[in-house]
Amino acid sequence: MEILDFGFTTSEFEARTARMQKLMREKELDAVFLTTEPNIRYYTGYYTQFWESPTRPWFLVIPLEGKPIAVIPGIGASGMRATWIEDIRTWSSPNPEDDGITLVSDVLNSLPSRFGRIGATLGLQSYLRMPTADYLTITEKVSKEFVDIAEDMHYLRSIKSPAEVEKIRRACAITNHGFDMIPSHAKVGQTEREICTQMRINMLQEGAEFVKYLISGSGPDGYDSIIMGPTSRVIEEGDVLIIDVGAVYDGYFSDFDRNFAFGHCSDETKRAYDCVYAATDAGFAAARPGATTTDVYNAMWSIMEAGGALGNEVGRLGHGLGTQLTEWPSNTATDNTVLEPGMVITLEPGMTYAKGKDMVHEENIVITEDGAQWLTRRASEHIIVID
Repeated sequence: MEILDFGFTTSEFEARTARMQKLMREKELDAVFLTTEPNIRYYTGYYTQFWESPTRPWFLVIPLEGKPIAVIPGIGASGMRATWIEDIRTWSSPNPEDDGITLVSDVLNSLPSRFGRIGATLGLQSYLRMPTADYLTITEKVSKEFVDIAEDMHYLRSIKSPAEVEKIRRACAITNHGFDMIPSHAKVGQTEREICTQMRINMLQEGAEFVKYLISGSGPDGYDSIIMGPTSRVIEEGDVLIIDVGAVYDGYFSDFDRNFAFGHCSDETKRAYDCVYAATDAGFAAARPGATTTDVYNAMWSIMEAGGALGNEVGRLGHGLGTQLTEWPSNTATDNTVLEPGMVITLEPGMTYAKGKDMVHEENIVITEDGAQWLTRRASEHIIVID
């Protein structure tokens, strides 16, 4: 299959739709009703920053047979016509009195009623991106039952095509470049924000489309947060800095972190770094077709537990990755999702190793027929100390 630098071939969307329609027959669904950017983009290729505006709802209907039907605000018509979608219904939006509700209800009612059921992403890790009252109105107007297919949708999107994997691989290479440059520009006396701004510039120059996620945390010989920052805190001698990045290449994310010490760090912190590094190796070895996310979790946590971990505040040790920074599934003690070739996940062992001190390491991998394959270039085996 041809792999494009930007976008996908029509055959990619045909294959995605065929997989969904196969599931629809199994689940006895007449149609699938989608409302969010990741799901609509997945089946149409419609890719725009305009999703940042929450004013207007957007709808995609996948019938049991044939191509998807776009029901969208008129402002998006020209962009949708540039995709493989042919049936595009529009209305003038915003129109709070009837923001596409009658139009999309008519589309759903016009489809053959073989099963009397419509699938929608209503459950696990999903949302509607439209007014709840409008959704309830649609369920009243449409003479079919709406049923949850959130987990089914997550599963379909979790199996990446070769073209998708290559986009994630490129995003990871760009992010690796950004991390490689850190020792050349980061120094004591700079703020977290200054260091991260330069890293963002370096990744944009290397080909990142956006850097939608870039956090940092720092502190004397350790840090206690991995989701805040960058802040105006000034880096001092003896500080440890973590930077966690999600750079985007053609709509696909990387998501991994790196740790740096400035001048020196304690043996305790060095041991914690080495422990989570070893835990990553254990997770990589466990990540193979037929194994589960829980197997991966257990492999990593056993290493950290033996290494003196006091706990793990994150709640999971990695997750799915793709058009969203975090996707289903999660590497937890109870998730038990079976790994299959094509799944892209992160390995993210993290542990509290002393009061107020965490150590987290993250890499990105893809599951293949033969086991796991690195998408990131591995971090340094021991923590990098910047003089």
